[in-house]
Amino acid sequence: MDSGAGRGGRERLVVIGGDAAGMSAASQARRMRDADALEIVAFERGHFTSYSACGIPYWVGGDVTDRDRLIARTPEEHRARGIDLRIRTEVTEIDVAGRRVRARDVDSGAASWTPYDKLVVATGARPIRPEMPGADAPGVHGVQTLDDGQALLDTLARTGGGADGGRRGGGPSGRAVVVGAGYIGVEMAEALINRGYAVTVVNRGREPMATLDPDMGRLVHRAMEGLGITMVNDAEVTGIRTGDDGRVRAVATADAEFPADVVVLGIGVRPETELARAAGLPLGAHGGLLTDLSMRVRGHADIWAGGDCVEVLDLVSGQERHIALGTHANKHGQVIGTNAGGGYATFPGVVGTAVSKVCDLEIARTGLREKDARRAGLQFETVTVESTSRAGYYPGASPMTVKMLAERRTGRLLGVQIVGREGAAKRVDVAAVALTAGMTVERMTSLDLGYAPPFSPVWDPVLVAARKAVAAVRSVTPSR
Repeated sequence: MDSGAGRGGRERLVVIGGDAAGMSAASQARRMRDADALEIVAFERGHFTSYSACGIPYWVGGDVTDRDRLIARTPEEHRARGIDLRIRTEVTEIDVAGRRVRARDVDSGAASWTPYDKLVVATGARPIRPEMPGADAPGVHGVQTLDDGQALLDTLARTGGGADGGRRGGGPSGRAVVVGAGYIGVEMAEALINRGYAVTVVNRGREPMATLDPDMGRLVHRAMEGLGITMVNDAEVTGIRTGDDGRVRAVATADAEFPADVVVLGIGVRPETELARAAGLPLGAHGGLLTDLSMRVRGHADIWAGGDCVEVLDLVSGQERHIALGTHANKHGQVIGTNAGGGYATFPGVVGTAVSKVCDLEIARTGLREKDARRAGLQFETVTVESTSRAGYYPGASPMTVKMLAERRTGRLLGVQIVGREGAAKRVDVAAVALTAGMTVERMTSLDLGYAPPFSPVWDPVLVAARKAVAAVRSVTPSR
């Protein structure tokens, strides 16, 4: 066991988790205080640190050919900056009263205790695996870490999806089933199409992309089918069938069975907080750690948490949410590192902005969906407009659908969803800024956005939706 919390009179900061939040926190704390004042020890159970998990589908699909391009900073680079980073080492217990953590070497099994003065919990999230026969069979993959991505690529190589996959032309390389149609599900469906697989997506919802309202999800559904992806909606997976060799061979629902050489789970993720739960740290309704504005774990002055293992404040609804995004994780790490290093910073919350794509279809959302607004007790109006990415007469103009929610009476913007082709997704950033600023849809109509025919119609699609939302809000007859 390490002796003392901080050797030579130094404080010791222990970080659990070596990806975005954890290593951003460690790096920022090191910038705040040098090694003579603060010792930093970080534990990571995998092989990699500081990588882009969001880039894994594009690596699997072959758009990114070099895995190392997803790695922002290697373990060696972190160590060179004065961080004692221990990879392939899993923290198995937090002793809050004793101010220490127990860590186990993944390869040797050797375990020891490490004391801390300050602790950062950045354990991330884990893919949801359904509790059913075959869910852990070889050939069934969650995709959350670089190790997960490498394991999936190994399976694809075994089942016929070569490095260039479907880019070679010819028939399918094999059969793939994606379970779930959220961000990971649709991105992995595209990746597997690119690898040359015949792809079926089994989705228990009415439409893909449950982060959108169903009417917008229907646009994604049509586009996916147009790419040759078989969509099976309103279907609950009941089991994963295996062959005599124990490997996956099919995915079963109540009504059908879909042959599969590989299965990817895109059901979503849960906060990885069993370690925190066992230590008695406070968790929210979604299973994530609860923190204050400085990212301190509530009730614990010297413990911080960030990234996919925490819940965050939704600035639109005022409720706590679990949103697993690298953008948030890196911001959390900056705030945590500043505070752990003796400075002051806060993370006020999020508006729920996210973008994705499936082949050339771009998907974006920010703020509340209809069911989110109802759950928050808000009354609202919705409008949907069809527009184009550029001036209609300019070459390359493509269709775009924008849906907007505005609060009754006040006209406050509540949410925006966008589905379209090139140039659609990043328009959501205008709405994200408006939501963060608490703008009304009427105020939005006067935003001075850039215009030229190659970039936008004279009225940008988001502003067209805002104008229509103003009219909808004004036409509502007040209830008596």
